[in-house]
Amino acid sequence: MSIGMSVSNGWSALARAGLAIALLAPALAACTTTEEANKAIKSRFIGQPSDVFFSQYGAPLSEFPLNNGGKVYRWRGGETMRTLPAEYTTIGTADPMAGKSTTKTTTTVMQPNSSTTVTETRTTTSGVTFGGMPQQVMVKPARVEALFCEAQISADAGGIITNIEATRDTDGEGFSLSRCAEVFGVKK
Repeated sequence: MSIGMSVSNGWSALARAGLAIALLAPALAACTTTEEANKAIKSRFIGQPSDVFFSQYGAPLSEFPLNNGGKVYRWRGGETMRTLPAEYTTIGTADPMAGKSTTKTTTTVMQPNSSTTVTETRTTTSGVTFGGMPQQVMVKPARVEALFCEAQISADAGGIITNIEATRDTDGEGFSLSRCAEVFGVKK
């Protein structure tokens, strides 16, 4: 007996979707955002010498001197490339109309005179076909994305970091939402 759900291999579509969400939820909850990465790097680096930061993470891209003797640095790190594969969709039999046909049969009986009976049967078939075999069509071509973290670091005249903030942050590798979180080892 069916109660409004389609069952395939013992699992309804709703149950399969629920299972997928349940499996992905912990992974997504563990992802660190740029905002969380900013909080962590501020607490770690404000008050530290800028030389310590740059010796550990690499030299700044640029620096701008301030009137009070301090400097504002633009830093970029964690640069890598990620290749995303092409995305395809299947056309053909995936279409609900593919391979569907309608057959109509009409039988007419006529009796032109008392000794003759004429029976005429007409059958017509109409339908939609797409060449039989499903075909893959590219929706998005393969592409390469640059992943990186860029930060602005302010230091006083003595070289002590007074502020640090991620100003550009791409997605991380894999399922991560923040490349900066990966570079600085920020965990949730």
